Amino acid sequence: MYTSEEIIEKTKIFVKKELEKAEGGHDWFHILRVYNNALLISKNEDVDGFIVALGALLHDIADSKFHDGDETVGPKVARKFLFENNVDSIVIEHVVNIIKHISFKGGNINQTFMSLELNVVQDADRLDALGAIGIARTFNYGGFKNRKLFDPSIKVNLQMTKEEYKASTAPTINHFYEKLLLLKDRMNTKTGQKIALERHQYMEQFLDQFYAEWDGEK
Repeated sequence: MYTSEEIIEKTKIFVKKELEKAEGGHDWFHILRVYNNALLISKNEDVDGFIVALGALLHDIADSKFHDGDETVGPKVARKFLFENNVDSIVIEHVVNIIKHISFKGGNINQTFMSLELNVVQDADRLDALGAIGIARTFNYGGFKNRKLFDPSIKVNLQMTKEEYKASTAPTINHFYEKLLLLKDRMNTKTGQKIALERHQYMEQFLDQFYAEWDGEK
């Protein structure tokens, strides 16, 4: 049997290998940032650190965006890896549930699984969608999908279903309003809320500058 520390190290190696050709906003460095965010938040939460670590490391092991929208791939890959490394079945189920329920999905989906560990990993992941890193990741993914930067004629849609959100091809700037700027008020932990507020304000400043430059005012 492996120790918790050995499992975590084996998971890091596995995830880094699996994501070596991933899109820049969902690569190993995204995982590492989320992992570090989760460790930071965990300091102030009464959680199982082993489950938090595994949930953070495996949360994007097979993001549905890159698997034709199939949300079952990630949980299956994670379950297989953990099972093959003799991780306790209760831990496996908890980690798989974190992977299944961490995603934003348009913000109009009722969450059916809840745990303190999910709260931590979800906040850690959402923090990486905010601030300077969040802006960089958003435009990187927009370029990856060949989306427009901005088109004033295409209006923001805050009433999308899960299916509409996943299929959206709206300009990148719209994504700020359809997801990123909503995250501040959806954080679960006090640490997450504090960091999210700072990063949210940074994004608002960026948008003010963006529109000023777009309109030739600066």
